[in-house]
Amino acid sequence: MVLSVTAVVSVALWLVFELDRRTGSAPVQHLYYLPIILASLRLGRRAGIGAAIVAIFLYHAANLARFSSGYSDADVVQTILFVVVGIVTAKLSADARRLRQLATTDDLTGLHNLRSFEARLERMIRTSRDARTPLAMLALDVDRLKSINDTYGHLAGAEAVRLVGHTLPAQLPADAVACRYGGDEFAIAIPNCGRTLARTYAEELRGAVHALAPELAGRSFAVGALSISVGFACVDDDCWLTPDSSKNCGEDDVSIGARLFSVADEALYIAKQQGRNRVSALAPPA
Repeated sequence: MVLSVTAVVSVALWLVFELDRRTGSAPVQHLYYLPIILASLRLGRRAGIGAAIVAIFLYHAANLARFSSGYSDADVVQTILFVVVGIVTAKLSADARRLRQLATTDDLTGLHNLRSFEARLERMIRTSRDARTPLAMLALDVDRLKSINDTYGHLAGAEAVRLVGHTLPAQLPADAVACRYGGDEFAIAIPNCGRTLARTYAEELRGAVHALAPELAGRSFAVGALSISVGFACVDDDCWLTPDSSKNCGEDDVSIGARLFSVADEALYIAKQQGRNRVSALAPPA
């Protein structure tokens, strides 16, 4: 994409230069702003300023005869505006991207927030249904978080949740989507992932967290002090891999997502009942 945008900006600058060279009219010269704005919006501040510098050079090259007798106030303003437009547009674009990120990100862990996760999950379900590929949902939470809060304070508990959230992405495929949807509760959707692979990812997540030697609220803890329990569920081209699978093939994408999470959450509850720091899934149909 960067190369294609760069090519478009370059061609646009050259076309404006040719028009400017042939006409020398102010309306045509204002067209230099367009490739500057495009470079700033799509490629960032440096590219915007670079395009502005190129526009200044081309503007001068197209009007050498006029500049040989000196600069008018309009020429000075025009030159300054090329740079200002590049900088301001890049700043506005960066601010917009930052706001979009804040609107879709959980501030504690940096993962998706629930609204962003639900939107991504709907698209995943639609794609998986159309391509007839499996989709897995993992639900997990931090074991004994209340005990950490009560014993070491809520700051230690918050840092434990943050640490788990930061640990998840390194253990997941690039196309997985993870979110924190509650205090210490996480959901993960993984496309192209059946039961066997889902269990592998779940065990790797559990093992990675249990292998940490965390430092929480300035206090060092031994390896194994922090653990998670994980439940998972899968849907494939035969619909739900749960005992009542035959009832769910006609559901819409939102309902499928809600039920998939519900099954994974029920499996998580079973993992907690079985002693925590473990992975559980509801049995597939016989």
